[in-house]
Amino acid sequence: MKRALVIGCPGAGKSTFARRLRDRTGLPLVYLDRLYWNADRTTVSRETFDARLAEAFAQPRWIIDGNYSRTMPVRLAACDTVFFLDYPTELCLAAIRGRVGQAREDIPWVEETLDPEFEVFVRDFAAVRRPQILALLAQHPEKRLVVFRSREESEAWLRAVT
Repeated sequence: MKRALVIGCPGAGKSTFARRLRDRTGLPLVYLDRLYWNADRTTVSRETFDARLAEAFAQPRWIIDGNYSRTMPVRLAACDTVFFLDYPTELCLAAIRGRVGQAREDIPWVEETLDPEFEVFVRDFAAVRRPQILALLAQHPEKRLVVFRSREESEAWLRAVT
């Protein structure tokens, strides 16, 4: 494994899993949220985001954490391994609620309140985004795909990585 994607619903623990994977493999970690968002919660231009992503792709080894459906096809083409954290909606909702007020490495601000639109996005993820992700993954049978259905599964996998 030299180029890995970590994808899944917000709140699934993608960033936590990606950090632990980085710590075990030594692969550089790129957070898509850090490429896209400014500290004042504004976004960079599409051109700036794409340039930042291209810079990450230019590296021979990486872990890229995040979904960003517009860029998923190019990221899938560039990676060799995909980790899909396919967790229940209620677990993800509880996680996004629980992280309010906590500083995080993956975003450049502290969420002081839960955005109601973001909560709806998470609630709808399994019905709306998950089928799109599965369809894209089906187009890349040559990629190593690791699907976790629970945090216990991902924890066990990480413990087995030497």
